Amino acid sequence: MNEILSRYLPRIDFDSYEDFYNNYKCNMPDDFNFAYDVADGWAGLQPEKLALLWTDDTGEMKSFTFAEMKRLSDKAANALQSLGINKGDVVKLILKQRPEVWVLMCALSKIGAICIPGTYQLTAKDLEYRCNIASVKLLITVDDKELLDNIETSRSNCPKLEKIAVIGSTIPGGFINMHSEIEKASEVFSRIPTKLEDPMLIYFSSGTTGMPKMVIHNHSLPLGHIVTAKYWHNAEDNGVHLTQTDSGWAKFAWGKIYGQWICGAAVGAYDTEKFTPKGMLDAIQRLRPVTFCAPATVFRYLIKEDLSGYDFSFIRHTSVAGEPLSPEVYNKFMELTGLEIREGFGQSETSVMAAVFKWLPVKPGSMGKPAPLFDLKLLDENGDVCDEGIPGIMSITLAGKSMYEKNDCAPDNMPPVIGSSDFPGLFRGYWRDKEVTDKAWNSGTYQTGDMAWRDEEGYLWFVGRNDDVIKCSGYRIGPFEVESALMEHPSVLECAVTAVPDAMRGQVVKATIVLTKGFSASGELIRELQNHVKRVTAPYKYPRIIEFAEELPKTISGKIKRVDIRKKDS
Repeated sequence: MNEILSRYLPRIDFDSYEDFYNNYKCNMPDDFNFAYDVADGWAGLQPEKLALLWTDDTGEMKSFTFAEMKRLSDKAANALQSLGINKGDVVKLILKQRPEVWVLMCALSKIGAICIPGTYQLTAKDLEYRCNIASVKLLITVDDKELLDNIETSRSNCPKLEKIAVIGSTIPGGFINMHSEIEKASEVFSRIPTKLEDPMLIYFSSGTTGMPKMVIHNHSLPLGHIVTAKYWHNAEDNGVHLTQTDSGWAKFAWGKIYGQWICGAAVGAYDTEKFTPKGMLDAIQRLRPVTFCAPATVFRYLIKEDLSGYDFSFIRHTSVAGEPLSPEVYNKFMELTGLEIREGFGQSETSVMAAVFKWLPVKPGSMGKPAPLFDLKLLDENGDVCDEGIPGIMSITLAGKSMYEKNDCAPDNMPPVIGSSDFPGLFRGYWRDKEVTDKAWNSGTYQTGDMAWRDEEGYLWFVGRNDDVIKCSGYRIGPFEVESALMEHPSVLECAVTAVPDAMRGQVVKATIVLTKGFSASGELIRELQNHVKRVTAPYKYPRIIEFAEELPKTISGKIKRVDIRKKDS
């Protein structure tokens, strides 16, 4: 019996998806704190239980038990306090997948400080914007030269940034050696009281349109991710779960710490400097995960490799999120490995909102069915529920509860909670931006901005961002369905479908394509691809314009920035 999980779930096992959806409940203590109650909880119950299994591009391996995590996070909490960090202070972490990520996220939780993870790909301009708008007091970074240079460039323009600490061997002048601070700190740390509603974590939105927004979560977020880890990832007690993602992305919270540790799984970490399919495959062989999750991009690259020499027998469950997975990639991966890929959907603002949960048969290309607790509906422009087959905006209805019941989202305060006991895993607003929060929470309904349609069995199918939907000659065309058709052609490695203004039709479909090695751009290939789409899906959806590119514009979280392509064509 999992003693940690059973503290929060009155019932763990369910007979069917319907049983799960209707009867899942989560207990959330008012003083819940993930670091004390889960990470340290395991250290008290099973000190030698594996918490983290780590590897890098050199093949080095490290492992950490929960007892070690408690000792290190207690020392790190004391070190942070010695650097002036207290409850409510904001600390930014840019640590790739170093083991210190897990240590410091737990330490910040223990103090009650607010953690902002960030990717190492941030430029000086990105860093300046984030540090200033969030009032970052301490920045802790890896010793990546380009990143350190960007931090140094932005530092003088960040007046509230008091200190910068470095994890690694290269410590520039004026920067703090974080390893040394942790090493000399005491192992004795007394619990600091925190509340479930206290701010815990901020993720900057991907910024596909406009400047990134600050998505703020309180201490209920880890409990929201029980559904993510237990019922979608199928994380197993004492098994290794590997989600491939940088620590700066919200997918890290989804797949590399919270729900997995509550379920008793060890987290697998592949700390890569540059993704390559072979490096990923070799890391999988070393980590031997029981459950594996990755973005669709990873699977697109893996199916292009010779997988015959690799062992996948230890993997029992595979999943994908971050962007939709085309049926072609699903079918090819299944053919090569025998593994199903179960899709899930969510945002930086949420835990998993819909997924192909373990009771559901896979329909390749579908994100599955709604998760429990979120009252997920597809709404039209008038706020009415869409009929089957009609695309609508994926929305969470909060039964008339106001987003601003407590403090009207004052600039320097937390946005008020909506009712943590009802909606674990749901963000609490866009910090310091009441206008944007109001727009997202329309009359008590959170509108995600993502569009989907529902089939006759209740499965949801992704259409695209509301801004991405193409309106051509009276038709509404979702970019994903055209992209899925194109991905079936062997010449297409990646593609992005966007709208181009057209005097006669309003808009026409354009495809920007990255070719697989061995294929060359030509007029003949363009015609072949257009005819291929006409055969695979409705002919009116075919791309009238096809452009080839070396790479697609992407956000720092790896999502395709269709808005950049549209801007170039407008």
